[in-house]
Formats: sequence, C-alpha cells, structure tokens
Amino acid sequence: MKTSSPSTFSRRRFFGIAGGTAAATFTARSWAQVAGANSDLRVGVIGAGGRGGAHLSAYSNMKGVRLVAKCDVDPKVSAEYRDPRKLLDAKDIDVISIATPNHWHALASIWAVQTGRDVYVEKPVSHNVSEGRRIVEFARKFGKIVQTGTQCRSSRTGIAEAVKWVQEGNLGKITVSRGLCYKNRGSIGKTEGPQPIPEVIDYDVWCGPAANIPLRRKKLQYDWHWVWNTGNGDLGNQGIHQMDICRWFLGENALAPKVLSFGGRLGYEDDGETPNTQVVYQAYAKAPLLFEVRGLPTKGHMGAGVGCIIHCEGGHVVVPNYESAIAYDKDGKEIKKWKGAESHFVNFIDAVRSRKSTDLYADILEGHLSSALCHTGNISYQLGQKKTREELDAALKADTNLTESFGRMAEHLAANKVDLTATPATLGMALTMDPVTETFPGNDAANAMLTRVPREPYAVPEKA
Repeated sequence: MKTSSPSTFSRRRFFGIAGGTAAATFTARSWAQVAGANSDLRVGVIGAGGRGGAHLSAYSNMKGVRLVAKCDVDPKVSAEYRDPRKLLDAKDIDVISIATPNHWHALASIWAVQTGRDVYVEKPVSHNVSEGRRIVEFARKFGKIVQTGTQCRSSRTGIAEAVKWVQEGNLGKITVSRGLCYKNRGSIGKTEGPQPIPEVIDYDVWCGPAANIPLRRKKLQYDWHWVWNTGNGDLGNQGIHQMDICRWFLGENALAPKVLSFGGRLGYEDDGETPNTQVVYQAYAKAPLLFEVRGLPTKGHMGAGVGCIIHCEGGHVVVPNYESAIAYDKDGKEIKKWKGAESHFVNFIDAVRSRKSTDLYADILEGHLSSALCHTGNISYQLGQKKTREELDAALKADTNLTESFGRMAEHLAANKVDLTATPATLGMALTMDPVTETFPGNDAANAMLTRVPREPYAVPEKA
C-alpha cells in the first residue's frame, strides 16, 4: 500500500469514511513544533484503562507536562475520546502515549508520528515483525522520538550496570542468556459459539488492524492476549521484558539467524490459542538466547521466576525483577549486587525536549528487535506439529541446552498432572532468518506470518 506524507495525507485513507470526525488538514509542520524547554508538553494517552493507568499517573504528576486528553474505546474508562482517530485530530497535543492492546500499537504509533507527534508505546511495540520495523522507519524519516515501554531499560544503576560488568568479561563469556516467564495463568473458560459484544463498545474500532471476527471467549478485554488475532501469548505479554534483558546482556543488535520453539496449551482446554508452556531458542552466534514460559503453577529456577539468568563461564547473574541483579561465582557464592531504577516516562520526556533519540533508554529500534524475537518464536511454534514425548526427545537431543530445558519442562508438566504421552506437545518448525532483511529465505509459510492481511481503514502503512 502506498502511503503519503502528512502534508498530503488523504483524509479518506487516514480516518476512513466511517470515522465521523470533523474535517482537518494535517501537515508535518503543524505539530512538529515541540514545546520549548520552558513550556509544558501536552500529552494524549490512547488506551487509558489497564496499563494506561500508569501512563495517566506518570504524566499527571510530572513537572513540565500536562495530560490534556485520553482515549479509550470502553465507556467504563473515563476518557474524552472513544476513537484514536479523533484524538489524533486534536491540535493541542504534542506527545502521544500508547497503552492499547498489542494489535493497535504499531498503527497508533505510526499515525501519531505521521501527524508530527513523539510517541511512547507499550511493549510489545508490534503485533508482528513487519509492523515493528515500519515504526522504526517512520520514526527515523520524520525525526520523531519514540520510546518503547520496556521499563527495565531505565534500571541504570541496577540492570544496566550488571550488563556492563558482564560484557567487560568479569565472569568470562556468556554461555546461555536465559529468560523466564513463570506466571500462573488459569483457564479463560470454554464457550460454545460467538459471544455478545458489549453494546457500548464500537467493536470495529476495538479490532482496528486485527480481523473483525466473532468474539470466541467470555471476556473481550485482557484475554485478547491469548488469541493470535490480537495477542502474542505470555511471550509477548510479559516475556518481552525478559527477552529484552537477555538480548541486552548479549549485546545483539539484530534478529537471531535461527529460531526454534516447542510447547503447547496444556493442563486445560479453553478458548485460548497461545501456548501456556513454551520454550523458545534463538540461536545467536555468541551464545543462545533461551526463553521459557510456564503458565501452570511452578516454582522459580535459580532464584528467578519472572526474570533472567545469564550463565557465564565463571558463574552467573540473576535478574529477579525490573531493577536489580545479583552475580554469583561458579560455586554459587554471591559476589556482587546492583539495584536502582529511574522513571521510564521521565526519560522519554527528557528525550522529547533534547530531540536526541540517543537519550532514550529504550529507543524504538530496541523495542522492535526484542518484540520481533517474541514473534519469530511464536511463528516457529505456530508452524509446528504435535509430537510424542519420544519424538521430542529425539529432535532436541543434539543440543544440550534444549535437552535440559525440555527435561525441566516435562517435570513441571508432570507435577501438574500433564502426561506428554497422552497429551502431545508441539514441536515448532526450525526456521532460518536473514537478520538483514528480517525474512525467512525460501519459506513462504513463515514469511506470510511476518505481517498480516491489511484491513481498511486500519491498514498499517507499508512505507515511510
């Protein structure tokens, strides 16, 4: 789809015939005049419920910032707007902060950038790989400041110092960068047939770039995480934070050349589609990035539950939360600790004022790469096939890291009364990625899942 610059942006394309907003003419210049150092920055929040509450609180209590508008499709949430297009039509907003469901992140970000606004967008920054790369391209072309909501990056005296210490070689080379998302997720229930949409919600707007398909779960809100049309499972919901930290320690600035995933939605049958038990293996050259999702009751591993373990030749580092890290030697003796975090929102506003994307702790490129690692892992899983316990053992035995992770996964499932012989897991397709083009060479099925079928008037623009 060919796209226009904001100065010639077609109202029919941007708002859609059904948008119903008052006529307006967008120009790149009209909103590109960022408030000066002595002026308040005016913020509009899209997605004011749930995680959006943290956005509202941050900006409401920040010096030099005024929260001037809120948008949420749900009337239960107090907001001036129910449609993002109408908020973006307003002329008194300098900055857009986005906390919508995942499937709206890229489109809302790009629309905001096209109208001259700087953007804070929650994680994952995209619903698929292609969308994330497009946000980066639009941000660069229009010179906009775009921050990713991976708050761990603002742990400057904590995690950042641990990253620096490990990269200086204090524990030798990294052997495995492991992330964990051990977070109990119960069944979302099993329905029979399409469910009614709340009459007060404009479901077409809620769907936005996602396919407008019948609701097949009890709850419209939040449980969208567990269906592919709108969510990315706990890998993209919670795991993106830890996936980002793992990549940060490795110092990798591109997608991994090979990826494999296995797991399943095990322990119950419900309307969810995404796995509640999953292992993702990103085969970087320096060391593998290995990620584990467990949604059934479980204990932590090596001092982390929702966190990271950076295995090194001379010991390991545990990142147990969003702001601290602990280093241990090979005998398990604690040798160093770090702690401390700054405000991720303040860092964003500071960068908006400086006009330097390098001042951001989580520039959109970082967000795209870490989000895309989640997406490629899910692509491998979705293209997989059910396998017996014996078949999984045979397929994974060549790699000791995969064998070890699978063994612990099987023990965890057995403890939750899941028999992998009676209930087979899925072995994903082993995929090869070209990190430069961010495509899977010669694999049409996998490449088709790097993007989604566009839906007008909510199609994500293809080119900046």
